[in-house]
Amino acid sequence: MAEIKIAAESRTEFGKGAARRIRRADKVPAVLYGSGIDPTHITLPGHDLALALKNSNALLSIEVDGDSHLAIPKQVQRDPLKGFIEHADLLIVKKGQKVTVDIRVHLEGDAAPDALVVTENSTISVEAEATHIPESVEVSIEGLEVGSQIHAGDLQLPAGATLAIPEDWLIVNIVAAPTAEEVEAELEEAEAEAGIEHDEPEAEAEGDAGEAKPAEGEGNADEGESESE
Repeated sequence: MAEIKIAAESRTEFGKGAARRIRRADKVPAVLYGSGIDPTHITLPGHDLALALKNSNALLSIEVDGDSHLAIPKQVQRDPLKGFIEHADLLIVKKGQKVTVDIRVHLEGDAAPDALVVTENSTISVEAEATHIPESVEVSIEGLEVGSQIHAGDLQLPAGATLAIPEDWLIVNIVAAPTAEEVEAELEEAEAEAGIEHDEPEAEAEGDAGEAKPAEGEGNADEGESESE
């Protein structure tokens, strides 16, 4: 993975007020720590950091006060509504150093017809060199039948990476796809638990609503004629 260079500034102001001022300037408060170095409080350009962190395991080259540090994102806090980065913890690493990171599980292919693919774990923890962190692990589900399972120990990890989780961890489970009747029954059950009630359709009016009935006292026009005529 290529290094992403970001110019940082030392931070001397702390607290919520200082953090708000930093964010208003489109910057992000952060902490740089690890490798026996005292934690360094810095600010990073918000746009550059957001681009770099599109890959959660990005390798960053942080330039601050004339020094350069290799670092990986350890914890990133985002605004729950707007999604912008509020704060970042960056772990300093050295070339050749092993780190434990989470990488994505990427599924390839299609399972057998009438099979439903359930991803039990969308990421796995692996140990890899800090400068050679894989982005993802590819998993083929092509043609898998109902009842098939893929565990962590079945994965073909990228070169240099080793599992940091038990081999029996379930990653993918292939189950029977539900029938339309089962889906409808589950929906009705969920609606009942939520207290959702549907209005009953109105009963059709008896008789033909479009047919006019004679008013009481009205008879056939011929019945009103005088017999004397």
